Amino acid sequence: MTPLNDCEWSTRFLDETPGDAQSDGPSRQVPGACWSKVTPFQAPKPELRLWAKDVGAMLGLSRGDEDVFAGGRLTLGMAAYAQRYGGHQFGNWAGQLGDGRAITLGELKASQGTFELQLKGAGHTPYSRFADGKAVLRSSVREYLCSEAMHHLGVPTTRALSLCTTGESVMRDVLYNGNKALELGAVVCRVAPSFIRFGSFQIHAATGDQVTLRALVEHTVRHHFPTHSVANDAGIVAWANEVAESTALMIAHWMRVGFVHGVMNTDNMSIHGLTIDYGPYGWLEDYNPGWTPNTTDASNRRYRYAQQPQIGAWNLARWLESLIPLMEQPEQLEGVLDHYGEVFNEHHNRMWVAKLGLGSWVESDQKLVANLNSALQTIEIDMTIFFRLLSTLDAPTLDQLSPSFYEPIGVAEQPLNEWLEAWMIRTDGAPDQDAMKAANPKYVLRNWMAQLAIDDAEKGDYATCEALEQLLKAPYDEQPEMEADWFQRRPEWARNRVGCSMLSCSS
Repeated sequence: MTPLNDCEWSTRFLDETPGDAQSDGPSRQVPGACWSKVTPFQAPKPELRLWAKDVGAMLGLSRGDEDVFAGGRLTLGMAAYAQRYGGHQFGNWAGQLGDGRAITLGELKASQGTFELQLKGAGHTPYSRFADGKAVLRSSVREYLCSEAMHHLGVPTTRALSLCTTGESVMRDVLYNGNKALELGAVVCRVAPSFIRFGSFQIHAATGDQVTLRALVEHTVRHHFPTHSVANDAGIVAWANEVAESTALMIAHWMRVGFVHGVMNTDNMSIHGLTIDYGPYGWLEDYNPGWTPNTTDASNRRYRYAQQPQIGAWNLARWLESLIPLMEQPEQLEGVLDHYGEVFNEHHNRMWVAKLGLGSWVESDQKLVANLNSALQTIEIDMTIFFRLLSTLDAPTLDQLSPSFYEPIGVAEQPLNEWLEAWMIRTDGAPDQDAMKAANPKYVLRNWMAQLAIDDAEKGDYATCEALEQLLKAPYDEQPEMEADWFQRRPEWARNRVGCSMLSCSS
């Protein structure tokens, strides 16, 4: 393992794309730039609390230095900056956004590739607008645990390397309702091939800055999509199709495990098809396709679970629009959206084949899946527990599924029994249980689980964080010693608690 001071860093993003002439400074518009150089704030009392050993191993790093990973000190070769981007937020163009509370330390060259290391919560940048650029322990625990949980579920995601507390208090209004309170400050170091987003391209197209747009596109393709070329229309379309494919795969995985991102703005969409920016996320507890964890979205439910595939297409369309200035015949991009839909449907059908142990997909399975979706909504049924227990079912009866019911089965008994009979007939009485168990996790990071970890961490006890991190490294394994604590329906105390059922973008 390499000490941090001996690591090799790259400045290729800064070298190959236009930047801000001014470093640090107040919040401001930064036209014609992809980034601004910034200085992470000096944490008054930094302490390293959590360290993801397997992420450290991937990067070739020995255990981290809190002076660096809480902000304030850069080692040789680092070049800290904040990225500029724009985006559509809840369907509306928001103009310049950018890394308001994220600062990239640089791109670390490792044996497995080059990775961008970014501190979330390390202080003010030119893109912080009216905020302080800092983060609190509550949101940092959620980001750290969820990044790693998603990776081990097999969902494409950014990773988390470390979590440090800063030793200062930060004022936050958790639900934006006027109830401000001081909270513990914290910083997460997150890791990805890059943090380039759909909005990174949108901002330059929106301002008519074709020179910066082309520089960013050429840099992105050269380093992150090296099998492609954007020298002509055909090359741009081929690259866009790959972005569409990775986006479709990511969202199909979200649907498989019951994950709801909560804030699918275009500035929160990775060009790599990675789940990025863990804020007001959640997993379905009861199977409610209309649920969103985001209180900001409570009235419109734009980012509800069932609509995520359609929002993925909408966001992709906005990104494709940003490529139009680079093309001679931009109408060729229309086929990319069709390709997204086809690829998503393929992944989605394959997902259902695995979740239900069908072996292969046939046209009549559409009705089987539709009937199951309807039956699961006739009563409050825990999604994760239902599908995991379904993976062990040896007869078409509801008895073995009863731990997934939040209430007596009652009127839902007939549609569920009818579905079980049809499912057993479809699988000849022998569903592929191995495939089902590999597709239906036993453990996911439910919000109430994360909240228990946060409650303890705020008291200085990180044992629950560490226990959950270990549990979620093997989400498809039985882990019988953990079952009593974590394989259970949402506790009643969590039904309406802030942080469990109600979350905001500050979460």
